Amino acid sequence: MVDAGGPPIVRDQEVLMIILGVILLIVGFLTGISIIWTIGVILVVIGLVLWVLGAVGHAGGGRRHYY
Repeated sequence: MVDAGGPPIVRDQEVLMIILGVILLIVGFLTGISIIWTIGVILVVIGLVLWVLGAVGHAGGGRRHYY
């Protein structure tokens, strides 16, 4: 969807969070930097939880839908 006067609405922020988490996991694993790997794990887990909550229609973090 596109607003008439604004930028396109991103509806898949959970997917973007999961993708960023996976990228950080790979970079952290290849470089051996554990904090990057840990942040990647956290992003993947949070993204999956928000994705599941949004898919089943439950409110998560005070919002019913994440846009």
